[in-house]
Amino acid sequence: MDSTPKDLERELAIEQAHVDLVYRHLKKATKSARRVASSGRQIYRSDRQTWMREEDGTALFERDAFAFQAARRLAILDAEHEGLVFGRLDHTDGEIRYIGRIGVRDDEYEPLVIDWRARAAEPFYRATATEPMDVARRRVLRCRNDIVIGIEDDLLDSSQPNDELVIIGEGALMAALKRARGHQMRDIVETIQAEQDQAIRADYPGVTVISGGPGTGKTVVALHRAAYLLYSNRRRFERGGILVIGPSSLFMNYIERVLPSLGEDSVTLRPIGGVAVDTLGLTAARIDSAAAATIKGSLRMVPLLKRLVNLPWLDPADDQPPLRVTVKGEVLSLSETTLARLRRDLLTRHKANAARPAAEAAVMDALYAQLPEELEMDLETMTELVSDSAAYRMFLRAWWPDLTATDVLRRLASARVGARVGEGILNAEEQAELAASFGFEDWSVADVALLDELVAMIGPIVADEADEPLAFLADGAEMSEVVTTADRLRDAHEVDPHADPHDTFAHVLVDEAQDISPMQWRMLRRRGSQASWTIVGDPAQSSWPDLGESEHALTELIGSAPHRSYRLSTNYRSPAEVFRLAADVVRRDYPQADLPQAVRSTGVEPLLLTSSGPALADLLDEVVADLAGQVEGTIGVIAPPSRLSGLATADLAGVAPHSQRVTFVSPLNAKGLEFDAVVVVAPDEIVAESPGGTRVLYVSLTRPTQRLVTIDVGPDAARWRA
Repeated sequence: MDSTPKDLERELAIEQAHVDLVYRHLKKATKSARRVASSGRQIYRSDRQTWMREEDGTALFERDAFAFQAARRLAILDAEHEGLVFGRLDHTDGEIRYIGRIGVRDDEYEPLVIDWRARAAEPFYRATATEPMDVARRRVLRCRNDIVIGIEDDLLDSSQPNDELVIIGEGALMAALKRARGHQMRDIVETIQAEQDQAIRADYPGVTVISGGPGTGKTVVALHRAAYLLYSNRRRFERGGILVIGPSSLFMNYIERVLPSLGEDSVTLRPIGGVAVDTLGLTAARIDSAAAATIKGSLRMVPLLKRLVNLPWLDPADDQPPLRVTVKGEVLSLSETTLARLRRDLLTRHKANAARPAAEAAVMDALYAQLPEELEMDLETMTELVSDSAAYRMFLRAWWPDLTATDVLRRLASARVGARVGEGILNAEEQAELAASFGFEDWSVADVALLDELVAMIGPIVADEADEPLAFLADGAEMSEVVTTADRLRDAHEVDPHADPHDTFAHVLVDEAQDISPMQWRMLRRRGSQASWTIVGDPAQSSWPDLGESEHALTELIGSAPHRSYRLSTNYRSPAEVFRLAADVVRRDYPQADLPQAVRSTGVEPLLLTSSGPALADLLDEVVADLAGQVEGTIGVIAPPSRLSGLATADLAGVAPHSQRVTFVSPLNAKGLEFDAVVVVAPDEIVAESPGGTRVLYVSLTRPTQRLVTIDVGPDAARWRA
């Protein structure tokens, strides 16, 4: 039946009453969790001030576990869930179910709110007018904290006579699409569509591939999937962990609140430049030039890095042997050729940093073979004599130093080193480009995968047992062995220096997977060797130039594991007018692109402007000020790397009043982001400066939800739309 203002007022009051009931029971549950946590801290206290009985240690462990579980529950209950209750299902048989971010029950253990991930909540997302799933009305509640401020209804089954079933609003999805964007991504838990829900609830073993064009909700679907996996298989995934990979730190900041808002905070989020923080202790954000990034991302770097590790650090004079020692008047020496042979043999059997003892033994064996028999000296005696030689110790430190990945990779800044290890792998131009790319103090995003590869090749630095601290007692003192609980815990967690240093996870979720280079895929595989995977992407948006090589790397990852694919076909972000322009651009260079269908129209065509170089800042200032009056939310300025810094730091009077709403970003860092309005600066230069060319421009053109402006620069511009 048609609604009136009185109907809306009455329905809001009904929903408010239920929300109030939910929050009353939530408050009781929170108080109960606090009591449990507090009692956990009070019980099992020991009165011992010195040594501790074993039963006291056990009790303390049990107390801590007890308190941890209580605190974990309290954290879930205390979290700021904007719109805890967001949905209602009116079934044809009269049953009413409320859907929310977490499950809440009353004193009789009857559900007041059903967790959105529970099977009972599936009809909220999958029911349609053609397949209503016994649902007459689906209602979405908009709440601000614990106050119901709006209602949007969808009538799914009109065949059931029910005069009391009031329908309010234009539908939740369209209402959500019209809202202004902020600087952080919102979850879509109340507006998930049927095809999205299928991907979210897919089985976890093996590999799940989710594809779709821009604006189809790939990222939020992936994040909701992470929350669903934790809910449905909590023991497996909370113990093993879920790793979420995104294209940039800016993107990770954009999405960081989604999972906590869904009741989950036990997921590790890392930008692709921070994946190797476990082995390297660093995160990179700098983007290489297109040419350098293409070289560094190629699988050709694997044999090049192997050569680099094998390359001796000594650079001896041609007329002098690298090692020369005297034993009982006999001069013993090893040539560069001999040492190179020993090095190759050792590195086939050991990682470089673990091979130091074997390397020293091999050198001693080679020297001993030169020792005249008449000296009648055994190997052990000769080793002691040579080891005391300062010349030998200097040689060994130089010939077989403790290696760090950063020290090894920095060697490629030398054109001479690059030529030696790159011969037959890279041409002269590529060797020069690679060497030039290391002329910065900081590391690039592409460097991180190379550094991680080197960590896998050389292994961690092995501590010398002689360097271990020793404890000395005063003369005459005696000490009995004492083993404490702390000792046992420390020993249990002692790190094996030969063990793989990489963090590993039970599930790895990769967003914007089309931009992952083959070398980065190798890096990711080391974090999920036994994991299940969710891979989200769109080949039409790829910034990687060699799609064949990237597909090969992905095929190697999937292997024979069970896999399933889901395609998202609807673009909810871009107005039809904007997407038409973007689609025309990408089809010219990538005709096989699988493009989605835009579902809404604003009636406003993209504004295509041209500027001379000197007047660009003034025109941009004017455009941004105008857009600020047209949209309520965020404005993105996407510019090629060569222009970005200058524009972002320019004194723009029109931009200044709206600075909190304006973001300056490069095309690659715009991946996954969205804005109410977007200004794309110098599209031709974006194509020229990006490895993916037109496909990267396609990404830039599909970021706005309402308005798009492009500014061509120079008299010969606009080739991108020719």
